[in-house]
Amino acid sequence: MELTSATVFAPGHLTGLFQICDQSRDPLEKGARGSGVSIDLGTTTRVISKPARKTDYNIFINGRISDEAIVSEKVIGHYLSQLDLPVSLNIDHKIDTPVTAGFGSSGGGALSLSLALNHVLNLGYNRIEAAQIAHLAEIECQTGLGSVYAAEVGGFGVLTKPGAPGKGKSISYGESDGLRVIYVYYGSIPTKDALSDPDLRRKINQMGGNFVDELTKELTPERFIKFSRNFTEHVGIATPRLRKLFDHMDSEGYTFTMAMFGEVAFTVLPVEEVEDVLLSLSKIINIDPVVTRIDEKGTRFI
Repeated sequence: MELTSATVFAPGHLTGLFQICDQSRDPLEKGARGSGVSIDLGTTTRVISKPARKTDYNIFINGRISDEAIVSEKVIGHYLSQLDLPVSLNIDHKIDTPVTAGFGSSGGGALSLSLALNHVLNLGYNRIEAAQIAHLAEIECQTGLGSVYAAEVGGFGVLTKPGAPGKGKSISYGESDGLRVIYVYYGSIPTKDALSDPDLRRKINQMGGNFVDELTKELTPERFIKFSRNFTEHVGIATPRLRKLFDHMDSEGYTFTMAMFGEVAFTVLPVEEVEDVLLSLSKIINIDPVVTRIDEKGTRFI
């Protein structure tokens, strides 16, 4: 085995609303139904593999060694269990988006890592199998439900049937060059904490499925933001800072909603409206909003 490397990019993803679907006994069928948008910022994972006398690995996140990358470690563990010979792995995750803030970085990191490992270790999994390994890791670590699927397909759409790539089903808005995503990041909310709250789970599933059904009938940016905001109001976890931004932008004629799960306000709108929205935001916040394109390609080797 020679030194080999691979680099994979997974887009970030902002979820506006969802329904928890984790009752199946088959973890490949566990996940969520929901709606969200993939952005052109995300996680780039580079893996270098070389022969070694003893198997070892190091994980770096944005240049710093990490011993808390639990989903990545779960993915690595699966691949190492399939090897006959020892290897030394160097894994470098470069994350453009905030972490534990509703951008799907755990799912994107798991998927990009799984695809890269499959390539450098030459284990022969097909694309769907490698993606399912990432999904299983995220489900087991309870860091997300549908973010691996979302990272795989990219775009702006609705996940209509829960599950891993190859199991779930989705619809896409299609061509989105004329749209932009604007987000304002305030802070993080760990998904694992949110999904373990029984009262919050109940509120999510009271309305999430109905809104998914509505968007499946007709998906537009306006309907997505409207139903996502209604979902946010029903779930009731918007922070005072988000609430203040929502109220101000409502008064200016622009609807924002909350990323699930993060202290992040965002909207999806025509590119022609971006300058006016940024001007309105400048009246209420003293941090820079981020404007991104929608990523339609999904996770890919670069």
